[in-house]
Amino acid sequence: MKIWETVLERLLATLIKTGQMTVTMPSGKTVSIGQGDPQVTLTIHDPTLPRKLILNPEMAMGEGYMDGGYTVEGDDIRGVLTLAVRNFSAGHLPRSQRIARALRIAKRKWDQWIPKTIAQRNAVHHYDISTPFYYLFLDEDRQYTCAYFRDPGMTLEEAQAAKKKHLAGKLLLKPGMRVLDIGSGWGGLAITLAQDYGVHVTGVTLSKEQLDAARARAKEAGIADKVEFRLQDYRDVTEKFDRIVSVGMLEHVGQPQYATYFRKIEENLAEDGIAMVHFIGRTSPPGNLSPWFQKYIFPGGYTPALSEVLREVEKTTLEQADIEVWRTHYDRTLWEWLQRFEAKLPEVRAMGYDERFIRMWRYYLIASELSLSDMPHVLYHVQLHKHQTTVPITRDYLYVDGASEPHSSFPGGAAPEYVEEEKPLKAAE
Repeated sequence: MKIWETVLERLLATLIKTGQMTVTMPSGKTVSIGQGDPQVTLTIHDPTLPRKLILNPEMAMGEGYMDGGYTVEGDDIRGVLTLAVRNFSAGHLPRSQRIARALRIAKRKWDQWIPKTIAQRNAVHHYDISTPFYYLFLDEDRQYTCAYFRDPGMTLEEAQAAKKKHLAGKLLLKPGMRVLDIGSGWGGLAITLAQDYGVHVTGVTLSKEQLDAARARAKEAGIADKVEFRLQDYRDVTEKFDRIVSVGMLEHVGQPQYATYFRKIEENLAEDGIAMVHFIGRTSPPGNLSPWFQKYIFPGGYTPALSEVLREVEKTTLEQADIEVWRTHYDRTLWEWLQRFEAKLPEVRAMGYDERFIRMWRYYLIASELSLSDMPHVLYHVQLHKHQTTVPITRDYLYVDGASEPHSSFPGGAAPEYVEEEKPLKAAE
């Protein structure tokens, strides 16, 4: 109906103050809104899409691209998302969308209520897609979390190795220690810690695909006696450990379970132990995950404000030993994954994944990258212990004997292979 096209045109005029969008509506009418860069041109084919974009724009943008409800000139979905992110970040949302967002934030505790049965289902939804599929675009060690580009010229493989080395340095490992890896993925971190530091690692995951792959990798590496992988919820772990590491797991826990999560770390950590929690967080007040991401990518997922995390830590005997903030590392990581994914599209199709899935995954990687580069998201390292002197009182210990090295800033915000021209400009302050 043309009435929905008219309302959509007005909504876009309210939203777009930076950049320009030219839209051809299902009726054939073409409108151009805004001025400047980026400039994008799209055609809406689905006559029901204008109404959906008005009622639930975040969901409709993702689904519309996946389903072919609209197409973008040059398939420039990055340009469309950049335009949306810039203007959203600048606060140009119409009143109706501000209200809708406030309501989603208000109900997020319900959306993120994740008992064990739902946690298992959520893990299967994302991580049991297919191990060979993930292997197409991840680094050789299958790290599916933020890499550490301490040198801007690093390859993805080198940066992921640097991430593991930095984590190991913060854990202050000694041979023979028992380490718990909460959310052990495809086993790369656990295997590295066992091989290089002589510790015994217990990794827990809810993904059968990841479990099978991790066990096979440990056996192939000849260290199956030093690494134990379990299909187990972190809430069911009962043993004590000298060290606990959790990389990219807190985003799946759900805000209502943070108290349980940190009580379990407290319960499972030895008195002289150290825990490391590595997670995507926001530098803004608490919010919510996009409904499209909730439905298609990470059901129950959430990137918390640091205040939400520390509030629950403070209710335990755990103390904050150190908090480190990684900026730009994760958008670089996601950019690297996207390049590899796009280069492997023939293999993706050969695995039986259709064009809708490919568009979904492309949308996910680009939107995630922009959320780290142009929205208030960063990567947090929260180091915890139970006594003030367990961890050294300066960070000097991290840079002894090559344990790690301070990273240099990216010139212009990018490494040579990751030039700014290939990324959107930063959102307006």
